[in-house]
Amino acid sequence: MPTALEQLAVEAAGCTRCRLSETRNQVVFGVGDPEADLLFVGEGPGAEEDKRGEPFVGRSGQLLDQLVAEEMGLSRDGFYIANVVKCRPPANRDPKPDEIAACNDYLEGQVDAIAPKVVVTVGRFAAQTLLGTSEGINKLRGRSYPFRTGVLIPTFHPAAVLRGGSQVMAKMRADLVRAKLAIEAG
Repeated sequence: MPTALEQLAVEAAGCTRCRLSETRNQVVFGVGDPEADLLFVGEGPGAEEDKRGEPFVGRSGQLLDQLVAEEMGLSRDGFYIANVVKCRPPANRDPKPDEIAACNDYLEGQVDAIAPKVVVTVGRFAAQTLLGTSEGINKLRGRSYPFRTGVLIPTFHPAAVLRGGSQVMAKMRADLVRAKLAIEAG
């Protein structure tokens, strides 16, 4: 019998709730350990993710994997990773509110099924969506927020680190250390 997460993935694979389904190659549901203490949530798939069907596999994903390994001692099989929207917005534009709303049941289902101790939101859209706020990432990051079965820790998107250099990288590293300590404390 399939798990709740597997059932949700099957349902998402055929989703046509919003216009993103018209231009995607495939749904990018999520990957990783469904029993992990750590869940990363990003904004949405990019071109490489849309081709491969897995979140964070392009340059940003490679940087995320590197930073998680260096700061948390984890590889991809030690956490779960998903996105707010499961289909690539055309030309990597920001997801629109109705697209986020159309995918929200899938994201909520993933969070419920995994029940992580720590959720790390990667970028503004993920943090705003899960915290229900319009605050920007610069104001949100650097803290932990109570969240369901544990805490939520917002951080920068790796694309921002690639553009922003060493100061942004140092802040993201600090956020990942905060997440590691929260897992250890939980």
